[in-house]
Order: sequence, then C-alpha cells, then structure tokens
Amino acid sequence: MLEAKLIKIGNSQGIRLPKRIISKYGLGNSVLLEETENGILIVAAKSEKLSWEDTYKAMANAEQDEWTDWQNMDAAEEMHL
Repeated sequence: MLEAKLIKIGNSQGIRLPKRIISKYGLGNSVLLEETENGILIVAAKSEKLSWEDTYKAMANAEQDEWTDWQNMDAAEEMHL
C-alpha cells in the first residue's frame, strides 16, 4: 500500500500522486472519486472524445435518417447555426 500526504491548496487539500502511479493508471487532468465502505476509490475519468476508430464505428452504426435530416433544413434554420 502506498502512503501519500495531504497538501494544502488554497482553502482545500489535495493529494500528490507519484508520476509512476499517474502513468500506470492513465490518470489525466481529472479523476473520479467514489466513496466506498473502506475509503475512497480514485478512478481515471474517461475522455468524452472518441478516437478516430470509435468515431468511424459510431458513424457506420448510426441510422441513415440521423444523417439525412440536413436536407430538410431551410435557409432560415441555416442562418441560426
């Protein structure tokens, strides 16, 4: 088990994590905290941005009518985009 000290950050406190832990678990600029019966679980927050491969798969699986609604847009609606 790894011990970490709390550090003061303004009126709050934070935990400084070793670089090897950040790299090992793919932690970015934000994490998710889950309160458990035994303490706090820190989990890497998943990025909302899809990879090129995931984007391609999502587009391939989308219903055709999701992509054709643009042809029904009139000029007035286009001006508000």
